[in-house]
Amino acid sequence: MSTDTVAQYVAEFLDGPLEGEFEHRVLVGGKPESRVGMVAAIDGLESLFWYDAVDEREVNGQVRVQFRFDAGDSDPVESDDEND
Repeated sequence: MSTDTVAQYVAEFLDGPLEGEFEHRVLVGGKPESRVGMVAAIDGLESLFWYDAVDEREVNGQVRVQFRFDAGDSDPVESDDEND
């Protein structure tokens, strides 16, 4: 019995703090998640960011899912625009 291949999909983050990032994720119950929580360090502080699936398609036999940032449910992202 071979388990060389794990059912995966590619998550593409369209906006928010992870804009432009891609990640290979494991299919859950044979399908991609409709919502993912991602932890990322912004300016040295870890924050939780929520993303919702907005598009799913197959490209060259691989499932690709695009996710949009949910600012309302995510930790606030504050940028310091102070002059040093």
